[in-house]
Amino acid sequence: MLVNGEAAAQTGLIKDTTTQGFRQDVITESMQQPVLVDFWAPWCGPCKQLTPVIEKAVQAAKGKVKLVKMNIDEHPQIPGQLGIQSIPAVIAFKQGQPIDGFMGAQPESQVKAFIERLVGPVGPGAAEELIAAAQAAAEAGDAAGASELYAGVLQAEPDNLAAITGFARLHLDTGDIESAKGILGTAPQDKAGDPAVAAVRAAIELAEQAASLGDTAELEAKVATDPKDHQARFDLALALNARDRREEAVDHLIAIIRADRKWNEDGARKQLLQFFEAWGPMDEASVAGRRKLSTLLFS
Repeated sequence: MLVNGEAAAQTGLIKDTTTQGFRQDVITESMQQPVLVDFWAPWCGPCKQLTPVIEKAVQAAKGKVKLVKMNIDEHPQIPGQLGIQSIPAVIAFKQGQPIDGFMGAQPESQVKAFIERLVGPVGPGAAEELIAAAQAAAEAGDAAGASELYAGVLQAEPDNLAAITGFARLHLDTGDIESAKGILGTAPQDKAGDPAVAAVRAAIELAEQAASLGDTAELEAKVATDPKDHQARFDLALALNARDRREEAVDHLIAIIRADRKWNEDGARKQLLQFFEAWGPMDEASVAGRRKLSTLLFS
């Protein structure tokens, strides 16, 4: 099994260089595609943290960028000429010239973003792969496995919005509303309006509303006895949504809108829109529900 960049090295994406080899390995090669030069030293702890991260990101770019590593203890001349004073330091060369760079160990998301500024979008990184695995585990009913995967991503990248919202929704789906609220509260303040955050927030609000409604049987009986009891029908829609009976929930709110659009200050339509936000715009129930609402309002 090839590890630590050996597989990439075999394909020529990653290599070590020397003072004598720098012109060919970096200057000449950068005429074909950007070359990242990683200045490091054996005693440098952050260098050891960065190495697997940057190697994985370079491999994900699939030849759009190469990585050249230079040990500054053995080859101090080039880093001295470039003014490298602390390591790890990564300098990007293109067309024979240094054009960008960063210093210090960086999380995978930032290294990937740095490479994408040079070459455009590249493949998924480790965080994205773990999140996809967590989503698959959740869909398969393995809440514990999904939780472990999300927690691993957030330990490395506390601000990863996809992991935060996925982890919060996982807790919400298992009925742990308070934990879901706590996890969502860790999202960066400047991302409060992000659609993914808004969707989970809406889902939490719906779950809190439904928690006080109890069993659907009593509400269904009220509606059957008095079809004009809009409050009972409204509460029933919330309770049905909490049990993932989305189509039925939509139909009850549509029935209220059809009977009395102004009821509760247009409350049924507003609640329907909150359902769509919580479910996501491409959810089958959202798509079907919007079609029903549009037909009712504009026909």
